[in-house]
Amino acid sequence: MFEVILKRFETPDEVREFEKGRFELVHIGGMTIGRATYEPGWKWSTHVGPLVGKKSCDVAHVGLVLAGRATAAMDDGRVVEMKAGDLFYIDPGHDSWVVGDEPYVSLHLMGAGDYAQGKPRAEQ
Repeated sequence: MFEVILKRFETPDEVREFEKGRFELVHIGGMTIGRATYEPGWKWSTHVGPLVGKKSCDVAHVGLVLAGRATAAMDDGRVVEMKAGDLFYIDPGHDSWVVGDEPYVSLHLMGAGDYAQGKPRAEQ
């Protein structure tokens, strides 16, 4: 028998919430897909980093920007701005923040299961 599974981000399997943002996860077809929604003023090193005990994001991401704009600043000094319609690959070792006054929304096809997960090192 052939299987068909339909899911929606309106009813995610898991939600990771933090100040000015949320990351919704859907598990489907052996994959974990994430949807990031960040408010203006959100910054990874301010709103996620302290929750996971890290100074920069150590997760690789492949995704698609659905709305808004964000900056990815690599630890080596490179800075890239992403906007709606951009497909992206970002290596581990970066910070990120919302640019402008619109919320930023993106789908994460790789790295979603490991993103914004964990406790600060002092609590582990």
